[in-house]
Amino acid sequence: MLPAEYETLRERGIGQVELPTGKLVWMVVRPEYARIVLSDPRFSSDKTDDRFPKLTPNSLMKLRYCAPFMINLDGPEHLKKKKSIMDEFSPEGLARLLPRLRVAVEEKIDDMLRQPTKPVDLVKELAFPIAWQLQEMFLGIPAAELETMRDNVWKLLLGTTTEAEEREAADRLNGHAEEVLKEKAKHLGDDMMSRLIVQEREKHGEVNWYELAPLMLSNAQGIHNSVSTMISLGVLTLLNHPEQRPTLLAHPDRMTTAVDEMLRYFSVNDGTPMRLATEDMLIGDTLVKAGDGVAVPTLPVNRDPSVCPYPHQLDIMREEPARHLAFGHGPHKCPADRLVPSLLEIVYTTLFERVPTLALAVPEAELTYKYHSIQAFGPAEMPVTW
Repeated sequence: MLPAEYETLRERGIGQVELPTGKLVWMVVRPEYARIVLSDPRFSSDKTDDRFPKLTPNSLMKLRYCAPFMINLDGPEHLKKKKSIMDEFSPEGLARLLPRLRVAVEEKIDDMLRQPTKPVDLVKELAFPIAWQLQEMFLGIPAAELETMRDNVWKLLLGTTTEAEEREAADRLNGHAEEVLKEKAKHLGDDMMSRLIVQEREKHGEVNWYELAPLMLSNAQGIHNSVSTMISLGVLTLLNHPEQRPTLLAHPDRMTTAVDEMLRYFSVNDGTPMRLATEDMLIGDTLVKAGDGVAVPTLPVNRDPSVCPYPHQLDIMREEPARHLAFGHGPHKCPADRLVPSLLEIVYTTLFERVPTLALAVPEAELTYKYHSIQAFGPAEMPVTW
């Protein structure tokens, strides 16, 4: 069931709620309203604006010590950054990457099966490693360096209180990112950061490491938690539907729709989309004024009756995929909206083909859940056996 606060807004589609900071924002739960907020340029994504809705008082303001992140830019600036990476997510880009990911998934399953004792924690031994492997291959950056970047970002955002601490943490974050990129420039390969380095050299004759770093840092931050969480939740779902697994494994198109349904139903990055109104706007019959914050939680949006029949049911045998917003909408829609589902299909199919006897080692009711780096909500551990 959805939280009661979401359902109370269902009829009107929008209403005011209070954030943990005490600030009031408009919360949108109707898909048609969500698409307006996420696509209209009068709703800004600039998280460094003092008025931007925040879940913590000051953490996002600390991003001023870094070059602008693509996700925080609007208009032409955002489009320019996004355009520079979109080839990586094109059909040709996926055709280069997915065969390598299939091999990597096989190897990670091999590693899990070689564990000396059972049960094995699927979150630790499979979901996290595959998600890190995806980032390592996609970016061309070693997973250990990506983990350091992630830790450095969180130390800056959540582990500093004084300006001196902020500057020290920012220097550490930016310095490490520049070192990694310069080392990458010495060993170019078939990956996004290599192509961006070459692109910068061809256009400008040299690379602005400070400006390039956010494209690496945002990927190191964003995709890992949601992918690893969806691997765990998807495996759990398929364990709970043993009678339907053979059909899904035998018909790739059915697995594609099942993955889409799981992405809709779980909406693991529920609290991510926030915007700031830069002009007075009507959403339905509600006036949202310039300077107002707007939250677009994807979970209630994707459980709206207009999205699919019986939206509160997880139906992995749906005949048609739902028109959900699990990857967002509009200019800031996640560019990995084809990459992530493709990887999940590979993981689920390969795992259950190779380990058909996979089973939970504890009753499902004993599983515990948590937010992974305050982004994606999923199992903290998932003991399995076979």
